[in-house]
Amino acid sequence: MRIDIKVPSPGESITQVQLANWLVEDGDFVEKDQEIAEIDSDKATLSLSAEADGKIKILTEAGETIDVGTIIATIDTEAKGEKKAKAETKVQKEVNTKLEVKKVEAPKVEVIDVKEKPSLAHISPLAQKLMQQNNISESDLIDFFKSVRVSKKDVEFYVSEKDNHKTTDIAKPSWGGSRDSNRKKMSSLRIKLAERLVSVKNETAMLTTFNEVNMTPIMNIRKQYKDSFKEKHGVGLGFMSFFTKAITESLHYFPQVNAMIDGDEFVYYDYADIGIAVSAPKGLVVPVVRNAETLSLAEIELEIKRLAEKARDNKISLDDMKGGTFTITNGGVFGSMLSTPIINPPQSAILGMHNIIERPIAVNGKVEIHPMMYVALSYDHRIIDGKDSVGFLVKVKELLENPIQMLFSGNDPLTKLLEL
Repeated sequence: MRIDIKVPSPGESITQVQLANWLVEDGDFVEKDQEIAEIDSDKATLSLSAEADGKIKILTEAGETIDVGTIIATIDTEAKGEKKAKAETKVQKEVNTKLEVKKVEAPKVEVIDVKEKPSLAHISPLAQKLMQQNNISESDLIDFFKSVRVSKKDVEFYVSEKDNHKTTDIAKPSWGGSRDSNRKKMSSLRIKLAERLVSVKNETAMLTTFNEVNMTPIMNIRKQYKDSFKEKHGVGLGFMSFFTKAITESLHYFPQVNAMIDGDEFVYYDYADIGIAVSAPKGLVVPVVRNAETLSLAEIELEIKRLAEKARDNKISLDDMKGGTFTITNGGVFGSMLSTPIINPPQSAILGMHNIIERPIAVNGKVEIHPMMYVALSYDHRIIDGKDSVGFLVKVKELLENPIQMLFSGNDPLTKLLEL
């Protein structure tokens, strides 16, 4: 019996996808539920699995853009064959290839003998002929000159001729030096990303406000409790959980930052679904931490870790990225000092984190050095006024610099205790 492998619909309004990569070869024997191909949509990368055991016949080449529902392969269930090991993804193949190259090449460097090197000395053709006639090798010459004492004339000769000396074994650059070029087709995900970025700039009144955060209190907490935190919860205590918690508390005081525009209406949300930008092999993706306002620091860290692992393994699903009322992006992991992040539509705001650098600041009239981070809030001015954007970012800064307030819903602990 022949089974047709059709391209499934990755989601609503998606009619075309790109066949990114085949994980098997034409004529291979595949097993049921074995991953056989990867497809790129304008939202995510999905994998296709075999529906039964059998011999596969590939009908569509990798890289082609095809309609949803198109038959891209068939499986002959009556064919017999040997079951192969699970197919490697493209990323895995590249990693394994690099590892194999290192394993093969490393020993070669160690076993090369000096006598086998052809270019240890710059020898003229006439001298080479004379060496052959007298049965003299390069190593014999080198060993001889090593035993000869260097005289004053030798040094004077070197001083007079060193500027005219040109090294013949010049290392060639890894790229450049030619006029070649190559073209690579954009993936559906990259095309859609480009369209969305342009539309955000054209369709929103986007502005960015900045502030700086003294990271000393958080770094002290991490230093004191990181080992016990990881031992109890099985996950590291990172900066992202503190920022997520500070943002969810601040959104309670500035609900318009958590709102969206739908036509001629404002939509306000009573929950905070926080998107965390993650760099994946296929590009930037933004999985969402649901109801982050109800989660503890440990629960936030565990959820971020789960989503990040799925994204880096290309296992992220559309459901993982749907929705989201606010987004955090961390350019600091790549060394960014300051940037203006672009809003993730239809959201109204995004917070950009940056790298932490020790800088001198004024504390109680004295100059002290502290680890400081610039933060940036890009927002849609159509729904968020300037005073609200600045007030929101100031509130985030206050909570991060006084993390105890997070336990009291953003209020001062003493005020909360006195019920003032």
